[in-house]
Amino acid sequence: VQLQASGGGLVQAGGSLRLSCAASGRTFSIYAAGWFRQAPGKEREFVAAIGRIGVSTYYTDSVKGRFTISRDNAKNTVYLQMNSLKPEDTAVYYCAADRAIGTTILAYNYWGQGTQVTVSS
Repeated sequence: VQLQASGGGLVQAGGSLRLSCAASGRTFSIYAAGWFRQAPGKEREFVAAIGRIGVSTYYTDSVKGRFTISRDNAKNTVYLQMNSLKPEDTAVYYCAADRAIGTTILAYNYWGQGTQVTVSS
């Protein structure tokens, strides 16, 4: 499966963005998906994950209540709605997919190219 992330940009603190991850190449509904992010000088970290049919979701503590992961299998797309953005959310955001849901980098074999999110104070 090939993944293409989009939707990043520059936003002021308190604003919102919606990231999209479009999949192609295989039936997307057989894959769980996740979002990760990497800030300058830091390691890539888990943000959110969603199961194959969208029932199971997981979030890192720092985004709970602000970010929502969802998917539309008819459109082969996973979304990350980000509200109440903070400067510390600034990072390159990556989407990932694999057969089983996970919260670690090693859980995913398929990765998109990343999209930059910058939150100004």
